[in-house]
Amino acid sequence: MATALCLCCGMPVRSAGTFPDGTPVPAWFDDISAVDLSRLGPGYVITDYGVVRDSMLVQTAAIQAVIDKAAASGGGVVIVPEGVFLSGSLFFKSGTHLHIQAGGRLKGSDDISDFALVMTRIEGQNRRYFAALVNAEGLHGFTMSGEGTIDGNGLRYWKHFWLRREFNPDCTNLDEMRPRLVYLSHCKDVKISGLHFRNSPFWTTHLYKCDRVKLVGVNIFAPNRPVQAPSSDALDIDCCTDMLVKGCYLSVCDDAVALKGGKGPYADRDTLNGGNANIIFDDCFFGFSHSVLSCGSESVHNRNIIVRNSRVTQVLRLLRLKMRPDTPQRYEYISIENVEGDARTFLDINPWTQFFDLQGREDIPMSYGSDITFRNVELTCRTFLDVAASEQYELARFGFENVSVTTPQTVIDTSALHPVSWKNVRIARP
Repeated sequence: MATALCLCCGMPVRSAGTFPDGTPVPAWFDDISAVDLSRLGPGYVITDYGVVRDSMLVQTAAIQAVIDKAAASGGGVVIVPEGVFLSGSLFFKSGTHLHIQAGGRLKGSDDISDFALVMTRIEGQNRRYFAALVNAEGLHGFTMSGEGTIDGNGLRYWKHFWLRREFNPDCTNLDEMRPRLVYLSHCKDVKISGLHFRNSPFWTTHLYKCDRVKLVGVNIFAPNRPVQAPSSDALDIDCCTDMLVKGCYLSVCDDAVALKGGKGPYADRDTLNGGNANIIFDDCFFGFSHSVLSCGSESVHNRNIIVRNSRVTQVLRLLRLKMRPDTPQRYEYISIENVEGDARTFLDINPWTQFFDLQGREDIPMSYGSDITFRNVELTCRTFLDVAASEQYELARFGFENVSVTTPQTVIDTSALHPVSWKNVRIARP
């Protein structure tokens, strides 16, 4: 197994140690070796099978035929060479993989009718909605690799969204039909490396009920201006376990990482929902985003989440806990460590009431946030703590150790945190 190297300094590092709840971090997290195409079967260069380079035509059927041929032949690597290839929704099958070479661009159609309407997972529910550009269901060992780009071609979708929101301020994400860039469901032992994800019309990478997933050296971007890319979350992690995000760049016009898992007054009883556990973000750079890490708004249980050895800049929040009063939630054992940079708000915990619906339940379910630690963090921010007390939730065992904050905030209210511990915390005025 290859020894992990810090992508910033090249020095050997190990994940050896424990998760925030004290359980050991498996050695699986240490291996960040590159995808070895030679072990994945024969290569299928799409231009060898009738797909035209730089065509203005949507070539979904032709590209899907190459994927199907690779699957029918026992598996292999579908290779996107240099050039631009326009497509609607593609579905990878058992034994197939995606590799995009340098200069290659798999570009999504800006016409929603080129995307299949399927049963999928979206916004905390399983329902019919549009497939992503790249889709994989129930695959083991699926890889996506290369130095090329998956481009969502989102500008037209973004403009339509904001025009519709201007006409109807109450419209939801689902009212304006937009595809995601990548959707992986019920997959295991996934590796995504090297690729550039750009301009997603909606969520960029959505993982649902996946286990053992690694993203290494991936670059994800969607703009905040001149046209905002609404709800272009870099990573939506939905009921997943054992995940490593290493050496990645994330800058989007919503949350860099949104932990999801379900919503509704009985969401914790629905087997289609679930928690996220054992997830590490290491050696990453977070550019403009609404939050580095957001728990919610469709989230039930998040445990053993680590963000470490990373830099943040122009983010609105370092950590956000969305406390949804119509959903029972538990956010626990979260650690933010060895992080530096700037953010508008260090910690944001508030009720989140958009689209509130108890669906006939008479009481408001209780939620919890606990065992959340900030260690070795140096941040410049407008607001250190934006934490609201509520009868709807309890917040306990928050720790701040070796934390240096530069903020104009003069009143730091910790009354909602019971208890809170401080060790070597420095608060300076700008």
